Amino acid sequence: MSQILPFAATAFDLALVVVGFGLIIVIHELGHFVAARWAGIRVFAFAVGFGPAVLSFRKGMGWRRGSSEADYRAQLSDRGLTVHDEAPSDISPTEYRLNWLPFGGYVKMLGQEDANPNATSHAADSYQNCHPAKRLVVISAGVVANVVLAAFIFMFVFMVGLKTEPPRLGMVAIDGPAAGALPVDPTVIEAGLRPGDTVLEIGGREARSFNDIMLASAMAQPGRSIDVLVERRGYEQPLAFEVMPRTSPATGLQEIGIAPAQSNEVFGDGGDRAGFDRVMEMLGLKGVPPDAMLISARVGDGASQAIEDAGLLAEVFANSDGQTVSLEFGTDGTTVEAPLEPRPEFQETLVQMASGAQSPQTHLLGMVPVMAVGPLDETARGYEQGLREGDVFLRLGSLEYPSVTDGIGEIRRHSGKNIPIVVLRGEDAVELVASVSRAGQIGFIPEQRLDRALLARPSADEALAQPAIDRAGLTVVAVAGVPVSSFTDIRSALIDATAEAAASESAATVQLLVRLPSAAGSEGAEQQRTLELSVSRVEALHHLGYAPPIGLMSAFKPAEFTLRAEGPIDSVRVGLAETHRVMLMTYLTFARLFQGTVKIEHLKGPVGIAHLGTRVADRGLIWLLFFMALISVNLAVVNFLPIPIVDGGQFLFILFEWVRGKPVPEAVQSIATVAGLLLIGAAFLVVTFNDIRNVFTGL
Repeated sequence: MSQILPFAATAFDLALVVVGFGLIIVIHELGHFVAARWAGIRVFAFAVGFGPAVLSFRKGMGWRRGSSEADYRAQLSDRGLTVHDEAPSDISPTEYRLNWLPFGGYVKMLGQEDANPNATSHAADSYQNCHPAKRLVVISAGVVANVVLAAFIFMFVFMVGLKTEPPRLGMVAIDGPAAGALPVDPTVIEAGLRPGDTVLEIGGREARSFNDIMLASAMAQPGRSIDVLVERRGYEQPLAFEVMPRTSPATGLQEIGIAPAQSNEVFGDGGDRAGFDRVMEMLGLKGVPPDAMLISARVGDGASQAIEDAGLLAEVFANSDGQTVSLEFGTDGTTVEAPLEPRPEFQETLVQMASGAQSPQTHLLGMVPVMAVGPLDETARGYEQGLREGDVFLRLGSLEYPSVTDGIGEIRRHSGKNIPIVVLRGEDAVELVASVSRAGQIGFIPEQRLDRALLARPSADEALAQPAIDRAGLTVVAVAGVPVSSFTDIRSALIDATAEAAASESAATVQLLVRLPSAAGSEGAEQQRTLELSVSRVEALHHLGYAPPIGLMSAFKPAEFTLRAEGPIDSVRVGLAETHRVMLMTYLTFARLFQGTVKIEHLKGPVGIAHLGTRVADRGLIWLLFFMALISVNLAVVNFLPIPIVDGGQFLFILFEWVRGKPVPEAVQSIATVAGLLLIGAAFLVVTFNDIRNVFTGL
């Protein structure tokens, strides 16, 4: 039963999305129908859905089960008429039809078929004999109907109110564009956006929600910075910055390295208190109850600082200098204190993987930690194959001491095959043979062993920059004479050893004592190595700070507010403005597609829209309506592109006819129509393939 209920909920959400999408298409066709009747064009059918008719109505013949088309043609034949002759006055030529497949609809006019330019008619009330100006109205009416529908939905949504993330910054990546944002006036404020900043404008447009910030970053002109105006606590006037977006290795879209703000309220237990307590203990928050409120944070023995936004914890930990941070939670008049150790930050470099994608690799001045097996459920496939949490990979396939990036690549190269493995478990080397699935997985979550001083193979760039780290399997024993046993120790010792160089902004030389990889049954020899650190590397080392423990922020509910118009009149303004904004963003998406900052895999087809729609529907009816308004605008824009098979292409044909005085030759129309069909068919296949792949890979 517990598995049936989520499936039923998803199926219901999918049904809502399909019906909503179908209604959007019906409204589109209704626009064509109303305009055709206004223009005096004979309409044979206005259909909701596709396939055989379930129910139909025709004036003069009444309601029918199924279609009345055959009877209508028979009556015309009895009178010596055809469908191309003048229609009789007592029977309407128009059939209103409900078909079996309620996914959209269509309008059938005399002398007009998008896919067949040869389907013409010379009747007085045919599509061809209608003045071009009126035909332009008819062909545009579907798009106009979708835009008007979207505007009305947006008006309703913002009159009721849409719960969404505020335009406030939560986590700011230390090496991201936002952290290095340049102030327009450096005499007022130092560089960098901060957690807790509220974005007022970005790219010259008002930021009404966090989604506006993400969209502006993704749609920014490639290679150009964007203006950001923020409100910050302690400053009376807004602060202006310039930030240069970068391409995210995870999504392939431009971003500025930020996360949405989070509330100071802990998630509930969802009916599973035991599971909730286990998760909280893993996060270092043992004893914190469900729905507790974060009250304050204290660094070391210092004074407590009130915390109203969990996103501010990033700044608290960054300024902790490695001291313990104690968080105080309160609920029902009681308080719980949770001491947490700050997580030392390391450097990250984007590494090119065999698949062509880029992956971030953690390192410290070119020293890369070895890949290990992370948290592992005993029912997982990796456990069944002999892996245990904490195992360190000494060999994986053909690689010795692999990094996470190299290790993942090596596993994927063995997709569908067996791969030999040697892991270090405690002080023992354990040999295994694991089978790799066709998806390129063994069945474990990879992690980096920062609690050891064992080095993986450095990437090519890092090896060139730091020749002292010339091979995999080195173990750092001491830094500048100070014994070390982990990456955290190495980091602290390097910072201490280069303190004078950092203060004088000069280069530095640091001596390392390393142990070479040991042969079977023997202790590895120790060697002195010299690290040559440039001024920029010393500066980068001393810029490393501290961050909250991994996963801590996932304990808090996201910050939400209700985005609502100030009244009915303002809802009209907001609805129209939102419609205009979405239209511009849709056109801008196509522009960025050609410029390369948006990829074809980022586009959504019917499968992707349905999948995304089910997730949106989980957020409630208002969010589903908002999503449908977005789809309605996108449908309008796509339908009015200058492609022969869609309304935009037909519009150009009619405009050409009006200016030239005669129609585009039928041969040209036929070739253009086939080309349009091939283009749309190819695009449909590509986006559908990506949609299906993304659904099954969880993207």
